[in-house]
Amino acid sequence: MTGRQGPALSRRSLIGAGLGISAAGLTAAGPGQAFAAGSPGTRPASAPARGHAFLAAAMDAYPDHGAIRLTQSYTDQAGLFSTAFTYDNALAILAHLSARTPAALTRATTLGDALLYAQGHDPAHDDGRLRQAYNVGPYTFYDGSLQPDGFVRADGTANVGTQFGFTGTAVGDMAWAGIALSALARRTRARRFLAGAVRIGEWIERTGRTDEPLGGYKFGVDGANRKLPFTSTEHNTDLVCLFGRLAALTGDRAWRERQARAEAFVRRMWEPSGGFFYTGTNDGVTINKSPVPEDTQTWTHLALGHRTRGFSRSLDWAAAELAVLDHSGRTNSTLPAGQSYEGVTFSSASLLADEDAPIAEGQPRPDRNGVWFEGTAHLALALRDRGARGDEARARRLLASTERAQDELGGGQTVGGKALPERSGVVSASSPLDTGFGFGYYPYRHTGATAWYLMAAARFNPLRV
Repeated sequence: MTGRQGPALSRRSLIGAGLGISAAGLTAAGPGQAFAAGSPGTRPASAPARGHAFLAAAMDAYPDHGAIRLTQSYTDQAGLFSTAFTYDNALAILAHLSARTPAALTRATTLGDALLYAQGHDPAHDDGRLRQAYNVGPYTFYDGSLQPDGFVRADGTANVGTQFGFTGTAVGDMAWAGIALSALARRTRARRFLAGAVRIGEWIERTGRTDEPLGGYKFGVDGANRKLPFTSTEHNTDLVCLFGRLAALTGDRAWRERQARAEAFVRRMWEPSGGFFYTGTNDGVTINKSPVPEDTQTWTHLALGHRTRGFSRSLDWAAAELAVLDHSGRTNSTLPAGQSYEGVTFSSASLLADEDAPIAEGQPRPDRNGVWFEGTAHLALALRDRGARGDEARARRLLASTERAQDELGGGQTVGGKALPERSGVVSASSPLDTGFGFGYYPYRHTGATAWYLMAAARFNPLRV
């Protein structure tokens, strides 16, 4: 933390044990098919094709542990073993849908069914919730204990990520899962996906709704099922999309009232003099003024921009105030000599991180100019969606930087002990960066960053109602 007024926790902050850690020669194959680089002399695969190859490899890493599976979030080198975050898998579903191919739809459907399995086979709850993360393959933990199961444990329950305390349930994670399931419901017309999304919405309404002065929906529950006091702009932005979709898909007007409630909270976080959104509130009464994160600037446009053009100034704030240029000569940069990348960082606090202190115990020191590629990708998508003068050129520069990172960073990393297709998958950060919210991002190939890149490349807005 920065020592200033504490932020409302990000969706990515741990809500379980409180651990300080965050996660065409090549074609998209169907489940069970392998991926291989094109043979010598063939045309190199496109950058999006290689991104999809990474998502497929991370999804198929444990073939001996059942067909019901999720996608591992980070490469093995991140030290999170076979952890599959719910948020990352929701993004993977949406990225597959953005490809609009039969093979990608099959993958999206398989992941959607896995989320439904987790919802229906939780080891302790039967109320529609999903956990922050799951294990999807076997490993030996740091203390020598064996985690032998895949996503489905021997007793049939979903394999919740207990080793790292990823056992809580955040409204933001739930909302993204609901957004992904609702997208599948639209694409496939399968009623099971809509039913799962409705269960998610109902859990959020029961658990998160608050009558505090600032209103909206609160953060969720920790691993002990205790309600958390924070209210997040990011979460409520997600709910504008989810509740709006549920209203459209079900015809139930109650979802419109809930959508309006979430949107009202987001609007209260707007700072008109600066043209940006604050992160939220810790107590439901006082708005947190610092740090200011990037995603509340981009996601608000993606969810609300077509309805309220005035808020789109937040994109200009993010592009200007959170811009970074990482290069190999930077303090604590881990880039190879001669390389540089442009983009945005996580928050205003990232730019002020103490470069003499580790991000967390056992972690490296931060680079204030580390590029957060997930945020860089959704800024590029939001700029493309807005379409003002100069937006497309700025978006293309950001995407070009992300594509160079896919080409040059994270080489030699593995998933499930297996080599990845060459130059596939985007790292979460160019160099270690401190988010200012109690955790960091590091140069490991990441499902979430890759999925956002693919959606930006395809001009696919996942938050449009």
